[in-house]
Amino acid sequence: MVRYILNKFIFMFLSLFLLITATFALMNAVPGSPLQSEKATTEQIQQNMKEYYGLDKPVIVQYGVYLKKLAHFDLGISMKKRFQSVNKAITRSFGYSFRLGIVSIITSVVAGCVLGIIAALYHRKFLDNLAMILAVLGLAVPSVVLAPLLQYLFSVKVRWFPVTGLTHPIDYVLPTIALSSVSIAFIARLIRSSMIESLNAEYIKTAKSKGLAGHVIVWKHALRNSILPVVTYLGYLIANVITGSVIIEQIFGIPGMGQFFVSCVIDRDYPMIMGTTIFYAVLLVASRFLADIIYVLVDPRMRASAGKAVK
Repeated sequence: MVRYILNKFIFMFLSLFLLITATFALMNAVPGSPLQSEKATTEQIQQNMKEYYGLDKPVIVQYGVYLKKLAHFDLGISMKKRFQSVNKAITRSFGYSFRLGIVSIITSVVAGCVLGIIAALYHRKFLDNLAMILAVLGLAVPSVVLAPLLQYLFSVKVRWFPVTGLTHPIDYVLPTIALSSVSIAFIARLIRSSMIESLNAEYIKTAKSKGLAGHVIVWKHALRNSILPVVTYLGYLIANVITGSVIIEQIFGIPGMGQFFVSCVIDRDYPMIMGTTIFYAVLLVASRFLADIIYVLVDPRMRASAGKAVK
């Protein structure tokens, strides 16, 4: 088990190293200099700025310096916002994205599981058909379309929710729906198919023959095995929430990581772009790593296979 976790950790570390290298290479391959748009155009000032940011050194030296800073968790200094640390800028904007992400993940898991359980318990009946129609709509309508539609209907027309911002609890409703719709639909379909298979399994028939209550059979036996695919999906769910928030935050005017990243790209602020990309990568890879570990801990069969795999 320990060796399995260690192997996963090494793989995560190598993935991050390759992504950091690719990001650095792409930033240096972009034509032109990030300092070209500066108002100060004198040659001496331009040279001083290149020396300050290390752009006058060979690319391999810049790469080594960048890796050394990353080893100390230093993402550098912004090129557009004088003397502003990338670490502090990310920390300031990440709070909004983190809160929205947590609410969206919880909403996705709870709503998706409830829809899936209802669909499985009422298989081929009205509630099953209704739940699957909602799931298909959730998968079919992308968040970039759903978000403006929600704004128009519930913010502009009926004025139940604010158009932009993320200050009060009610402000989370529309962004959460837009960000969670695809995940809710996917989890509902996963739970439905797993629950239908579990409810027809032999151990469920045995539990019924022993006279166990229906809710005990569903929650303690059927759902316990049906939830495993959702645990596997958690890594991808976190990735979807993180990447999807870039668009949602722009639409709803939320000053989070998504809006911050877009402004960095527009300004060609290379340290900010690389820092944000690496920060996103760490979140994505770490979430996938945690999902793998949780799955092994939850499923005894995976623990057994993990033990055999590392022998």
